[in-house]
Amino acid sequence: MRNPLDVLHETFGYSSFRGRQQDVIDRIMAGVHTLAVMPTGAGKSLCYQVPAMARPGTGLVISPLIALMHDQVRSASAAGIKAAALTSANDDREETVRRFLAGDLDLLYVAPERASGEGFRRMVDRVQLSLIAIDEAHCVSEWGHDFRPDYRLLRALVEDHPEIPRLALTATADRHTRDDVLAQLGIPADGLILAGFDRPNIRYSITPRDGLPTQLAQIIRDTPGPGIVYAPTRDATEKLAAALATSTGRPTRAYHAGLDAAVRARNQEAFVTSEDMVMVATVAFGMGIDKPDVRFVAHAGLPKSIEGYYQETGRAGRDGDPSVAHLFWGADDFARATRRIADDIGEDRQRSERQRLASLGALVEAAGCRRAILLRHFGEDPPAACGNCDNCLNPPSSIDATEAARKLLSAAFRTEMRYGITHLTDVLAGRDTEKIRTLGHDKLSVFGIATPDDLALIKPVARALLARDALRSDDYGGLSFGPGARALLKGEETLAIVKPAVRATRRRGSAVADEHPHDPLFETLRACRRTLAKELGVPPYVIFHDATLREMAAIRPTSLAALGRISGVGARKLEDYGRAFLDALNG
Repeated sequence: MRNPLDVLHETFGYSSFRGRQQDVIDRIMAGVHTLAVMPTGAGKSLCYQVPAMARPGTGLVISPLIALMHDQVRSASAAGIKAAALTSANDDREETVRRFLAGDLDLLYVAPERASGEGFRRMVDRVQLSLIAIDEAHCVSEWGHDFRPDYRLLRALVEDHPEIPRLALTATADRHTRDDVLAQLGIPADGLILAGFDRPNIRYSITPRDGLPTQLAQIIRDTPGPGIVYAPTRDATEKLAAALATSTGRPTRAYHAGLDAAVRARNQEAFVTSEDMVMVATVAFGMGIDKPDVRFVAHAGLPKSIEGYYQETGRAGRDGDPSVAHLFWGADDFARATRRIADDIGEDRQRSERQRLASLGALVEAAGCRRAILLRHFGEDPPAACGNCDNCLNPPSSIDATEAARKLLSAAFRTEMRYGITHLTDVLAGRDTEKIRTLGHDKLSVFGIATPDDLALIKPVARALLARDALRSDDYGGLSFGPGARALLKGEETLAIVKPAVRATRRRGSAVADEHPHDPLFETLRACRRTLAKELGVPPYVIFHDATLREMAAIRPTSLAALGRISGVGARKLEDYGRAFLDALNG
């Protein structure tokens, strides 16, 4: 066996492990089964790449998507690792099988569907394995937000080789999901390494939708670098992509399952290789991309759960540099989600889905630290304030909206719970419209009872009531009572809402742009990287991350030996790229 620290330095160019990497790797080197829960960007891949190279045999990595496997193989190969993927999309499957059986691979990536098959299991019996790594391991659990039945079948594969250390890895698993993963993969309870969920480099912001294309365009203008905008429908992705391309001038593409497969592939490849593209996509996009330099993720609508939100925002800033996650939401998001639970979810899961929706409601309506809410959801005990979310940076004030809420609920009740917010507002305001006269709603006790202050709060109050399931919206837009309405009407509970912050005359600087001022030498190194990437047909980040280039620009090494001491410059990359970067550094 080799020393893992030697592998880390020689192959990856790093002098020490980060966070809990050392703890995970020590267990795998000792042959102990492990579940590692680590935030995206914490270096999960190193936790199996290093021991796979340090232990005798081939590391078998089970990964959920072909695109993700290809991306990982490309990055591993650039570092000098002998890696391959065995997928239906590869033309060299026979050669990959030959190398695997000959022991000529450090890493083999396969999908769970293949890994659980009888034929593949029998082939594995003929090979010496260094470890079995199961990435995105929350997919094993029926309690996980991305449950995939084929992951459940992996138990047979790992039990075929009880002596081979198995490493399950995930960034998104609450306590219930973690317990289920341990049980399903036969990992003892003391095999859990919980590295935490915090991503301190991500700035979280959540805002009600109010002119969404304009709101998104402002984020794009404020945030240099690649970004992802998640839209709730296929149609919305294409419309937003067109609008944002026009308003911002940034290269912008759309991605969704309805596009031709060749178009999707071209758009994804363009995004992966770009240093400033914006991709407007449905939420499936990103899971198959290990792109470290995504500077922002924006949600144009409500995600399905806090777990989903955490995973999707985690696609920003994997390189550890400052990044932004901004969520835009509206009352109709909660109305649609409530209807989806009622219409599409089995009764056995409805309670848990309603709890997930309530957790999202608490997040978007919060007046306190967003990060603290996220981390508490995953069982952590964070500080009360993080200093890097919208509510910490610009604390909002709360106002008591209980009276306005009761009036809105009363109006919904008196109009037989058949009408939407616009009509209810007209009734409460006492407006003389033909519809109100025809329906006789001008004779109701709630007609005209709202004050101007009440009317100013109706929209945010409606959002809050829908988020808390005190109001529900039907397919026709009518508002009816949810379980939370009774306590408000009876005076047993109050409703406080966040008062929208007044926009400052001088806008706060960008979290991304302010952290790293313009450096001409850094830009020269990026241009060198861009040229090499184009020649080699790989994304720029495969050559070096931005952090490595910034260290080069700061230290300005003048020899290959000095360049090799820069963090992230391993032996293979020094040999392949060192001379080109020295030339760029020294003019």
